[in-house]
Amino acid sequence: MTDTLTPVLTEDWDTERPWRLSSYEARGGYAALTKALAMSQDDVIAAVKDSGLRGRGGAGFPTGMKWGFIPQDNPRPKYLVVNADESEPGTCKDVPLMMASPHTLIEGVVISSYAIRAHRAFIYVRGEVLHVVRRLQAAVAEAYAAGHLGSDIHGSGYDLELVVHAGAGAYICGEETALLDSLEGRRGQPRLRPPFPAVAGLYASPTVINNVESIASVPGIIGRGPTWFSAMGTERSKGHGIFSLSGHVARPGQYEAPLGITLRTLIDLAGGMREGHQLKFWTPGGSSTPLLTAEHLDVPLDFEAVGAAGSMLGTRALQIFDDTTCVVRATLRWIEFYKHESCGKCTPCREGTWWLVQVLAKLEKGEGSAADLDQLLDQCDNILGRSFCALADGATSPVMSSIQYFRDEYLAHLEHGGCPFDPAASTVFATAGASA
Repeated sequence: MTDTLTPVLTEDWDTERPWRLSSYEARGGYAALTKALAMSQDDVIAAVKDSGLRGRGGAGFPTGMKWGFIPQDNPRPKYLVVNADESEPGTCKDVPLMMASPHTLIEGVVISSYAIRAHRAFIYVRGEVLHVVRRLQAAVAEAYAAGHLGSDIHGSGYDLELVVHAGAGAYICGEETALLDSLEGRRGQPRLRPPFPAVAGLYASPTVINNVESIASVPGIIGRGPTWFSAMGTERSKGHGIFSLSGHVARPGQYEAPLGITLRTLIDLAGGMREGHQLKFWTPGGSSTPLLTAEHLDVPLDFEAVGAAGSMLGTRALQIFDDTTCVVRATLRWIEFYKHESCGKCTPCREGTWWLVQVLAKLEKGEGSAADLDQLLDQCDNILGRSFCALADGATSPVMSSIQYFRDEYLAHLEHGGCPFDPAASTVFATAGASA
């Protein structure tokens, strides 16, 4: 594994109008599709399995294995759904990917749909990013006109219809079964499983649901071979990934590198922490993953190592916070988000997130007692693993981990009768005060 940037999906983001079909084809675009259509569907699935590609949307489930779960003896139609409802706080990789290179995603959709024998595919996009919806719709129109979509694609006899669907803007629709309900025209709420989407998904038919980056990685795997992809990364976390650095670094942005790179290396590539300050805490996969501290700077950013450190790689949304940040205030803001975005279907999430906010708000004001910390942990214990989906589990992550690493800071709020940070120095506190 090399600790250097490996631009693959981001390689052409700085070229002239990279989102146009002519630009994409000039770079060899849709050649992988031609190659895939000359292979059997099972061989395409085998190539993705051999590459070691794991889901880039959070859980890290092997993509090829997920495709293999589709029951081909089921007479109902098969569907591919791309989850482009990017809404996890700190996650910002799929939107620029779709804006800069929508045809990479479209080519991946066609190859993936062919592999699972689907003739209908959907890209479910978060409705607020209207510019992305328009960019994708224009690219899909170009692909249809060029024969990359529609009937008899590349003269292979394979047909595929692709629909770009704009959601109404709900965090819960990033959960795959809630996304399916929304796509079917119902209120987005998670479904009880089993049955799983692979057996009874969209319109009660076999369905594969993958993240944007997962599908966009497929053309490279088919075009360059699974060995090329698996040569990057670590033993069990293969390939490249887009790491989204935001917060208190000199140059926030997207950094594409092999899985297994460390945060220390990424921060160096991003120009270091902002001048005069040090790293205090960070999230490896967005706000729904347990936060880590400066002692974890050299943890390899792969699924296994981050898990062993007590967190999750998730979407690789690296939110970086320096020593001016109040961890209590940051945690409160995160939990307020999850309370607001809870669909309300199940009691542990609906009531649990509300109560977490009440206790955290009291502690942030310096009210209450040290016993409230134990109450928070008890609430998290009663929420964890008891809800329909992972939203509630994710909400407990910053609470439990912040108490684990920064219990003294919570107690300092009680001792000072409020936040001990100087509002002039703390950007988080100052922002909160300005918006109150």
